[in-house]
Amino acid sequence: MPRHYTLTISCPDRAGIIAAVTGFIAQHGGFIVEASYHTELEEQRFFMRQEIRTDSLPFEADEFCRRFAPLADEFSMDWQLADSAQNKRLVILVSRQDHCLDDLLHRWRTNELRVDIPCVISNHEDLRSFVEWHGIPFIHVDMQDKAAAFEKIAALFDEYQGDTMVLARFMQILPPALCRRYSGRIINIHHSFLPSFVGAKPYHQAYLRGVKLIGATCHYVTDELDAGPIIEQDTVRIDHGDTVDDLVRYGRDIEKTVLARGLRYHVEDRVLVCGNKTIVFK
Repeated sequence: MPRHYTLTISCPDRAGIIAAVTGFIAQHGGFIVEASYHTELEEQRFFMRQEIRTDSLPFEADEFCRRFAPLADEFSMDWQLADSAQNKRLVILVSRQDHCLDDLLHRWRTNELRVDIPCVISNHEDLRSFVEWHGIPFIHVDMQDKAAAFEKIAALFDEYQGDTMVLARFMQILPPALCRRYSGRIINIHHSFLPSFVGAKPYHQAYLRGVKLIGATCHYVTDELDAGPIIEQDTVRIDHGDTVDDLVRYGRDIEKTVLARGLRYHVEDRVLVCGNKTIVFK
């Protein structure tokens, strides 16, 4: 796909927003290749996503932002402009289970997921050789002193200029201060169909409850455990003959596909947060 800017907007709903934004783009010769709109009626808030071919504009991103700012102020917009030529930088956190990490690295290696992965951080050494085989730095962080460990993780995330922290089955609970510091920038895959079965061992909880569907949830991390805005979910049907081990095995397949889909929506700037909900322009 040709290089493009992605303009995302959230603002109080009122007449004239679409006309003003598209008029601004057209005034400068901009060619819109994809456009999405949504209004949350209860909050009376409007959401917009526009993809604009960069070669149709007479200026670069900085000048676009400078000229667009007065219009954004007029409509009280929360907005950002992303350049498709600049890959998002994902810092991946993982423990011992490798199925989500393996899937993400395969998608990255085959250029299916257009991101940069400057490092992988783990609280175990198990996956070092696998990660380093991909030419990616592997950093072990000992979790014995959790406060110091999370301070180190935050420092590494900043040092490697991470845009998004991905918890690819990282089996540790992040402290509230870290969640708030990187609000909207930490993505987790939880192995249940939230809000059911939060916390540890959700497949065991599901088995004991006798449910007929299990699932996985990709969501933003907040300081409330497994309760952040949901980006993507999926389920698989089970029956009385399935064991806990069967549920875990089915779940691995769902987890990696749900994480990959949710992460793709995020890095393509298709996710806008509205309170504890998301608007996902697929």
